Amino acid sequence: MEKVLIAGQWRDANASSSFQAANPSTRELLEAQYPVSTWQDCDEALTAAAAAAVALRNVSGVQIAEFLEAYAAEIEVNAEAIVEMAHAETAYPKETRLAGGEMPRTTNQLRQAAAAAKDGSWALPTIDTATGIRSVYGAIGPVCVFGPNNFPLAFGSASGGDFAAAIAAGNPVIAKANSSHPGTTKLFAECAQRAAEATGMPTGMVQLIYRTSHEDGERLVSDDRIGATGYTGSRHAGLKLKQAADLAGKPIYLELSSVNPVAILPGALAERGAEIAEEFSGSCLMGTGQFCTNPGLVLLLAGEATNQFIEAITAKFTEAPVGTLLSAGVEKSLASNLQVLVDAGAELLVGNSAADQGRFCYANTLLQITASQFLADPITMQTEAFGNSSLICVADSVDQLAQVVSTLEGNLTGCIYSDTAGSDDQAYDQIASEMRVKVGRLLNDKMPTGVAVSAAMNHGGPFPATGHPAFTAVGIPGALLRFGMLQCYDNVRPHRLPCILKDESPNGTVWRSVDGAWTQASIG
Repeated sequence: MEKVLIAGQWRDANASSSFQAANPSTRELLEAQYPVSTWQDCDEALTAAAAAAVALRNVSGVQIAEFLEAYAAEIEVNAEAIVEMAHAETAYPKETRLAGGEMPRTTNQLRQAAAAAKDGSWALPTIDTATGIRSVYGAIGPVCVFGPNNFPLAFGSASGGDFAAAIAAGNPVIAKANSSHPGTTKLFAECAQRAAEATGMPTGMVQLIYRTSHEDGERLVSDDRIGATGYTGSRHAGLKLKQAADLAGKPIYLELSSVNPVAILPGALAERGAEIAEEFSGSCLMGTGQFCTNPGLVLLLAGEATNQFIEAITAKFTEAPVGTLLSAGVEKSLASNLQVLVDAGAELLVGNSAADQGRFCYANTLLQITASQFLADPITMQTEAFGNSSLICVADSVDQLAQVVSTLEGNLTGCIYSDTAGSDDQAYDQIASEMRVKVGRLLNDKMPTGVAVSAAMNHGGPFPATGHPAFTAVGIPGALLRFGMLQCYDNVRPHRLPCILKDESPNGTVWRSVDGAWTQASIG
């Protein structure tokens, strides 16, 4: 039985049972056994995290940055072992996806978080010298991170964006591994613990448990000692956690569900339909469709160009190899949700059947409906079929297409393809005005699959894409604000103020709002 990391020690879990990860390419269980922790483990982790949170109040942003940089370096030293484990647990290609994609992204965002912690501008220090009132975003307290199944490195609970943001904001993290890749998360936690010890971080700054009961998970996110939670995963489980956290008044930042609508206007199809068909097929089937920004809903206007486009992408889905899914659960959920759409009246163009029995997979699938069908039951028609599939919706007019967009739930992304000559401009304006408030990131003439680690990125959106439309899970320093609380100091004596709010700038680089003007200078 693998050990848990609690209060700075790798020790035996207080386990109610155990589980094993599976190799998606063979369906075979991997050898290692991982514990399902009881509440006793959660309780001890919370106690250690609460103590670490107190200790971190006396740790500077520079020191936290040293930990994050040391952790990134430790990951690079152990990159080969991490990639091998992640490949065994996810079947993702080692070179193109893991070593060449997620690994550099992971270390890059850790170093970006380090830079943000060192500089301090993310905390929006604000000083009003006339009233003697000063405020800044400070650490919120222990953060629990639930990692997703589809990004074992860059979104991992002990390595990804939520982890990096929570640590950079000055909080300890309790990492809850995803059951699809517990071994990968364990390797990251080992690297993090070594980096924490080398840089003198408080005991319990990074802890790891693998799995709990649903009841204990809900109890964990609502405990008095927790500051906030970051969760990426299924809508059903996420809403259960949200309900528990909301009842306790605890912030929880969720990424739950998104069909990521792509509207392709007639002028764009006439101008470059074959090119768009290639882009869409590649985006939808990349990584077997297991991206949170996978284009799961295609919006088109009826016409001959649309018919040709649908024929083209149907052929591409038919000819493309069937990728491997992450787990039996993903395979089962994809088949089940596609059947929901078919039962609601969607026409099958290709797929919706079992594929290779030797691995977790399901046939590349395209379904088609009319806009009238969509508008008759918009909730069912927005069922997310997470994987290598998409639903095509054909409207009779721009007005009807805009009406479809107006009924959409919140999404991470929305995209509109238009021609370069301007013939689609009026339709674009009408559709974009509806789509803008339905999505966190609006794209033009570009598929949504990539999520750049940029300060300008919003990987968020209205519910149920996420739990709160004002925050991003990707993009530093913005992502740090989820794990901070606004702390105001009124008439507090100068020597008692945090360094970042004292008259003298702590480093000469932090941007502070002083009497309404942003400056890097000291006061006076």
